[in-house]
Amino acid sequence: MINTETHSFEETVELGKKFGRILKPGDVVCLSGDLGTGKTAFTNGIAKELGIDSYITSPTFTLVNEYQGKYPLYHFDVYRIADPEEMFDIGFEEYLNGEGITIIEWGELIWPILPSDIIRVNIVKNSGKGLDIREISIDFIGGKYSGYELKI
Repeated sequence: MINTETHSFEETVELGKKFGRILKPGDVVCLSGDLGTGKTAFTNGIAKELGIDSYITSPTFTLVNEYQGKYPLYHFDVYRIADPEEMFDIGFEEYLNGEGITIIEWGELIWPILPSDIIRVNIVKNSGKGLDIREISIDFIGGKYSGYELKI
């Protein structure tokens, strides 16, 4: 597990860029954190690293946004999902088994249907230290990442 801290929106995006360098097709990244903690800012950094010029917005109402870059990026926001099984109605398995990288905001809400190999990123706002301080932990879960080490 990696624990780090960012001090601004820009630093959160930059950390996402660094993290994006290690991602490969088939990776599933679950982003957790309260509203406004920086999940979408982190995703913007990943997208920039993949060569995606579009500004990334959270797909809160559309459920998934697709972007084309070095690899396809499938960006989900499952905040409004009532039942994880609803994900299969939109072809969730095809995204997971596709040629791209899958980013899921609020991934903990669909935990039962996620693959066993995922990367979990938790972002917490630490207002005790300052308004823009984010504590970010990155955890590699599953056999695919056994012995995996990321240096940030």
